Amino acid sequence: MMNIGQAAKLSGVSAKMIRYYEQIGLIPKAIRSDAGYRHYSLPDVHSLHFIRRARDLGFSVEQISALLILWRDRDRASADVKAMALSHVAGLKVKIAELQAMAQTLEHLADHCHGNDRPDCPILTDLAEPTAVAEQRSQTPHKTPRFGVDTPASSRHRAATVTHS
Repeated sequence: MMNIGQAAKLSGVSAKMIRYYEQIGLIPKAIRSDAGYRHYSLPDVHSLHFIRRARDLGFSVEQISALLILWRDRDRASADVKAMALSHVAGLKVKIAELQAMAQTLEHLADHCHGNDRPDCPILTDLAEPTAVAEQRSQTPHKTPRFGVDTPASSRHRAATVTHS
């Protein structure tokens, strides 16, 4: 057993985040000493490392929760995990395209700004223009994949839902 500081150091997850993940139910409540201190096992640290890696790859807390369930389920189909990963990749690609469009817009505006002592600035003019945002949004329609809606549930969850419905 180890304390929260040791678990944080080994997992790469801060003590504050460990407490948060425990609070939201992403990890089980820690075993407490008689004095009330949290104690963690090596499997707890492995779970925290898993969470850290998933966060580094941009998965949401909800997605990580589902991934943890799949990770712990030795009867799961790898196809379910792959589908989640590919759905996440699609969402990341949409975000990348949005960020590239923002960068191009700002580069364009910066190219047209004289950058001198005069107050005229196309960057500020564009930011103040209420129709610029609406036009830009209408020109870039997209559907961001939503976890739980556009991604398949695990086969065991689907089977459980069918039999319990």
